[in-house]
Amino acid sequence: MDSPAKSEVVVQGISASQGIAYGQVFVFIQSDVEVPNYQVDAEKRIAEVARFEKALVETRQQISKIKGEVEKNLGPEEALIFDAHLLVLEDQALIGETIREFETTGRNIETCFNQISSRYIQAFSEIDDEYLRERAGDIRDVAQRVLQNLLGQAENSLSRLAEKRIILANDVSPSDSAHIDRAAALALVTDSGSRTSHAVIMARSMKVPAVVGVRDLTKRVKTGDWVIVDGYDGVVILNPAESTLFRYGKIQERKKTFETRLLNANNQPAITLDGVAVSLMANIERVEELAAIEEYQAEGIGLYRTEYLFLNAARIPTEQEQFLAYKSVVAALAPRPVTIRSLDLGGDKPMTGNPHLFPKEDNPFMGFRAIRFCLVHTDIFKDQLRAILMASSYGKVQLMYPMISGADELAKANVVLEECKAELRTRGQAFDEKLEVGAMIEIPSAAATIDILGKDCAFFSIGTNDLIQYLLAIDRVNDRIAHLYEPTHPAVIRTLKAIIDGAHRQKIPVSVCGEMAGDPVFAPLLLGLGVDCLSMSPAWLPSVKYLVRAMTMADAKALATEALAMSSPKEIFAKCDQFYRARVELE
Repeated sequence: MDSPAKSEVVVQGISASQGIAYGQVFVFIQSDVEVPNYQVDAEKRIAEVARFEKALVETRQQISKIKGEVEKNLGPEEALIFDAHLLVLEDQALIGETIREFETTGRNIETCFNQISSRYIQAFSEIDDEYLRERAGDIRDVAQRVLQNLLGQAENSLSRLAEKRIILANDVSPSDSAHIDRAAALALVTDSGSRTSHAVIMARSMKVPAVVGVRDLTKRVKTGDWVIVDGYDGVVILNPAESTLFRYGKIQERKKTFETRLLNANNQPAITLDGVAVSLMANIERVEELAAIEEYQAEGIGLYRTEYLFLNAARIPTEQEQFLAYKSVVAALAPRPVTIRSLDLGGDKPMTGNPHLFPKEDNPFMGFRAIRFCLVHTDIFKDQLRAILMASSYGKVQLMYPMISGADELAKANVVLEECKAELRTRGQAFDEKLEVGAMIEIPSAAATIDILGKDCAFFSIGTNDLIQYLLAIDRVNDRIAHLYEPTHPAVIRTLKAIIDGAHRQKIPVSVCGEMAGDPVFAPLLLGLGVDCLSMSPAWLPSVKYLVRAMTMADAKALATEALAMSSPKEIFAKCDQFYRARVELE
């Protein structure tokens, strides 16, 4: 069928699931539940609470059914998404606050639940970490379903697409994405969302292209319009011309060839053309990501974020619960190393189940968070440290403190660690007496005092995301100034060089675990600056490994030398991009 004779329009979004699709659009319109607001008579209040409890049971049954269908159709890993939804329904803080709000105000239970759940959604939406910020969608999805059940409304569904279609929506909730007809979905495009949204996870599982963040496209396109979805470059092309269709046919052929080359590189060692071995590791948050570690053949875990155990819980996990989670990862990876980062809660990552621990702050990025929180709440900190120490007897573990700003904080953290070791010895509990301790370098004051911190550290890991944010005074989740967040700013490049050189003078290895490490455009620059190890999301490993195998370390060092002499972020980026393109041939 020929494309309609309309002008071609190219819309840039964010690449979320690779691939190319061409077809007609189905615009999926969702709307929030309209919540009535009224006073409940005193004699009906017991029945009102019972109505809420009945809606919770119905919602739990519906989600369990969806989980079963997803597990059958896509697999157990994808079905784990809905465990988080079931946890929301068991969150005693959320449920308890709703009932307390009802008892205090006497307003109908829908109004009370909507108010409390909205507060939780807002708290998660403000979290800096992209993956954890997306968990606001879990709560929103469950809340909408509870409200629908309270009001007796039917849910929207993507299960009955008439023909093969490209699905376009403002956003697609986990429940919506679970209902997508796999045989009829060509691609997925959303106005909002990120690379870590559940809809994206589903799209990757179904092996369909996905592009997110194409702002307000749902207002410009109608059902039946013809589009190309380019999941490689994050582009959506409306009403593509014949020449564009021809060009994309050729691109699709080349991309498939390139993907084959990436997979082949993934099975080879990460060694440059001049024989230098490069250490490539993975960042993870959950035990379930171990399968991806094996699939992409990471040499170990360079960053195990532990916040997930706390943020998705109604209470603080016990020492034993944490130990079992850490042990499962450490034992599965042994003898490969696992670097566990101690708790990075607080500020922009509050624990909604314990709001009293996290008072609201005007500037949470520079507030009461991470190591600062842990050194005040030493009972929570010690539970975690003992759990990490116990897990260290099952493999090679390294402990890393986040947000260290100076030697005093590092010394205080190590005092608490020594107390935990003494307590475990008293218990007769085994742990690695030679456990290595290191620090995240993500605050300028830490970068400027590497020589001092090095006296008490076995390794450093640079968190480029926060380091860039603090160096440039740029809130990277603020849309108005996000364009100023520049990894290739000369201040960033020079600071990275100073950190690496200062560490190497003390014979201390340096890794990078921020987003720069997983970007094949920036990875050669980091290696040229002298970084010893790159740690990234598992799925990024093949692209970085491919580039490592296509370059020489001598060329990477020359790139770094040139970059250090430049004054413009755009010039430095262009030089890095040129380096990348010269070694990644798509022909």
